[in-house]
Amino acid sequence: MSRPSVYVTRMIPSENIDELRDHFDIEVNPDDRVLTRDELKAKVKGRDGVISLLTDTIDGEVLDAAGPQLRIVANYAVGFNNFDLDAATRRGVILTNTPGVLDDATATLTVTLMLATARRIAEADKYVRDGKWKGWAPTSFIGLDVDRKTLGIAGLGRIGKNVAHKARAFDMRIIYSDLRRDPDFEQAVGARFVDKETLLKDSDFLSLHVPLLPETRHYIGEKELKAMKRTAVLINASRGPVVDEKALVKALRAKEIWGAGLDVFENEPSLEPGLADLDNVVIVPHIASGTTETRLNMGRIAVGNVVKVLSGKAPDTCVNPDVLKT
Repeated sequence: MSRPSVYVTRMIPSENIDELRDHFDIEVNPDDRVLTRDELKAKVKGRDGVISLLTDTIDGEVLDAAGPQLRIVANYAVGFNNFDLDAATRRGVILTNTPGVLDDATATLTVTLMLATARRIAEADKYVRDGKWKGWAPTSFIGLDVDRKTLGIAGLGRIGKNVAHKARAFDMRIIYSDLRRDPDFEQAVGARFVDKETLLKDSDFLSLHVPLLPETRHYIGEKELKAMKRTAVLINASRGPVVDEKALVKALRAKEIWGAGLDVFENEPSLEPGLADLDNVVIVPHIASGTTETRLNMGRIAVGNVVKVLSGKAPDTCVNPDVLKT
């Protein structure tokens, strides 16, 4: 009897691939690149399961290309804005993600961006590597203090809370904005719940942790950037489109805010023209979850979900739970 067939749209840790091979016939994209849409549709054809990445748009067209035998698409990511949930539910396809395991890594990267931007680390590193440094000077690379400054958290999910706890090591004052208050969080870190307007106005560092939804697209735009302090720093390790990148480049050029630290971008992997030319922004290539343990654990969740679904069990992290009722 043939084993179920699973396709992996891009290489994940070899330990995860080996675990898949213990259960299924598998094929993995051998190239370190995103598949074109036509390639994706061709490769998922006839598969019982797929492990996808955020860069793979899984919609009705792709699901139909796979065929009616497809039972699960497991995202190797905590996000799932690449999924058409309704299209999958209508076709009886279970969709899953990998929440929880990357909270620490993402929060740590967020704090790293905050510190690197405030202390101009990337700019100073390049200066030394380019052989321009001639010795210590009292006015060289003057940055911002982080200690006892106000950190604004936009979106109080697991990662936002984690960032706030880490920021307490610098005695930062925490303010946050979310759909609802969290009194336990407020008590734990001495945080204050504020509206968006106050968050923008009072934050010395503003860290974005809102999910990407139609209502959060361009959560930060020209109006919001003008409302921030000229000494403020914007940090984004959530989703690129929550920031209007064109407006951000304009604000950074005009020194309307002091700086920005970005792990994600509006049109990845492309950057808004002019962004990479600015000294007052730190940019890294979507590496928030990029630690050995985190990536391995993401794979374990994705593989575990595929194993469960293809053996007739419910997955651990279904993002379209209505499909389980059918």
